[in-house]
Amino acid sequence: MYNRNYLQNSSDTNSSTGFSNYEQEFVGVSRTKEETLAFLKATYQLFAGSLMGAAAGAYIGLGILPYIIGAMFWVLVIVEFGLIFAIRATAKKPGINLMVLFAFTFVSGMTLAPTLAMFLKTAAGASIVANAFVLTSVAFGGISMFALTTTKDYTGMGKMLFITLIVIVVASLINMFTHSPMFQLVISSISAILFSAFILYDTQNIVKGNIETPVEACLMLYLDFLNLFISLLQILGLTSSDD
Repeated sequence: MYNRNYLQNSSDTNSSTGFSNYEQEFVGVSRTKEETLAFLKATYQLFAGSLMGAAAGAYIGLGILPYIIGAMFWVLVIVEFGLIFAIRATAKKPGINLMVLFAFTFVSGMTLAPTLAMFLKTAAGASIVANAFVLTSVAFGGISMFALTTTKDYTGMGKMLFITLIVIVVASLINMFTHSPMFQLVISSISAILFSAFILYDTQNIVKGNIETPVEACLMLYLDFLNLFISLLQILGLTSSDD
């Protein structure tokens, strides 16, 4: 994914920089082609490790689920949000930044355990979870490839995405009281589209050099992946339910 034509020399190479106009547009003025490749490699390696950390957290969370549902769950949620801010604060501190990143992904996996358990206890639960993960992986890979190879700039849609995210959060809070399956299906469907757009937006920001460290880039992609997975999981679960 990180060794595509957008980083290859072309016939339009600029003699003073060694980059084509297309490369200059995507790589940004602060990084060479080699630095961008190294940044992308580090980002996706951390992203893969983050998914493994989340899987470990979810596995352990399912094992101690009664405790999570009790007093520990909201404590873990608060810790999870705190770790997000800690990642931002320690992003440029080698060693510490990785510890905080993987601590966050592990805790996020544990907080995901109740949702997974809710689906796994149904007859087709394991299939729903597996299908949601496969669909998320395919969507993430396809959108990432598109973001890395398209000549169109999508980095200007940040404000629109943020406003949509706020609307989704408010709608989700409202549905916590209404408990409407149809309303939840609408929210999850819009969320799936939203976080697919976030994958496109964040990937292009990473390639353009708008993100300073691979740890921060990894965090953005991980959150996009996680939220897309949850949205697809809810969609598949709701559409397979008799309610």
